[in-house]
Amino acid sequence: MTSRNVLVVLYDGVQSLDVTGPVEVFNGASRCPGDREGYTIRTVSPGGTPVRTDSGLNLLPDGPLEGARPDADTTLLVPGGRYSGDFEPRITEWLRAYGGRAGRLVSVCTGGLLLAEAGLLDGRRATTHWNACEGMARAYPAVTVEPDPIYVRDGHVATSAGVTAGIDLALALVEEDHGRDVALLVARHLVVFLRRPGNQAQFSAQLAAQTARREPLREVQRWIAEHPGGDLSVEALAGRAALSPRHFARAFQAETGVTPGRYVERVRVEHARRLLEDTGEGVSQISRACGYGTPEALRRAFLRHLGQSPAEYRRRFGPTPPAAPPARVPALDPL
Repeated sequence: MTSRNVLVVLYDGVQSLDVTGPVEVFNGASRCPGDREGYTIRTVSPGGTPVRTDSGLNLLPDGPLEGARPDADTTLLVPGGRYSGDFEPRITEWLRAYGGRAGRLVSVCTGGLLLAEAGLLDGRRATTHWNACEGMARAYPAVTVEPDPIYVRDGHVATSAGVTAGIDLALALVEEDHGRDVALLVARHLVVFLRRPGNQAQFSAQLAAQTARREPLREVQRWIAEHPGGDLSVEALAGRAALSPRHFARAFQAETGVTPGRYVERVRVEHARRLLEDTGEGVSQISRACGYGTPEALRRAFLRHLGQSPAEYRRRFGPTPPAAPPARVPALDPL
């Protein structure tokens, strides 16, 4: 059985989950039953010395960064970590010299800043942890920073948002290499979802908007989330907050950063997306449950927010049709 190479760059202050999450995905795929390519995983650090993660764990690399030479069969993974405005020069110099040789160049979280510093994201779309997107766009104007998706793929370069988004990206790469069944088996083993698409927002609608300071407005936010199919007009919501519609609309936008109408639509689209992913309910039923009334209204909202219709979204990310049950559920080879 042949093998694909995964090379992981370690350094002091690295985020441990940015390393272990993707590594567990690739390792799990290698242990899946069947005759297919596995992954040979190797970790390197400047000088080959042990590194201390941001949480205090000590990691022992397999060898020195300086001697590593990625090639077309290598997935080069650069995890994120503690960033204080400067970079380890040995890493950025090595990335400039050899990073472009990798068949796939992948970053997790603020690892994207290392790729950008090395010039490997120039002219490309990329993302990083939400808290670093603004700074990344300002420091690297040649990079088109997309702050919303959990991961972005541009050619052979893939960048992901914070921490667990690295697992989503690694699962997408495994699915590309070995198919959906293998990726699904790994996801089940790790007890994570397989279907989070790259264009899914880093935050839910509630997290993407600020939480209102005043309790009546916070209560309205909770009500919207719990009743997406209800009457969520400005007039109805203003009544719940005991404010006039005009005063409510101004106060809501001032405290959350979005208009009531935009906030409601985000919540409704998010709820519809979950129903399409996790249930077999019809589009008409989902439209009513999410307050759209008609499938056409839901379709227009999906095209605005996700760039695809509800039917297309379900085909890509909906529940897998049940198959004839196997004699037993396949398991990964034991550790």
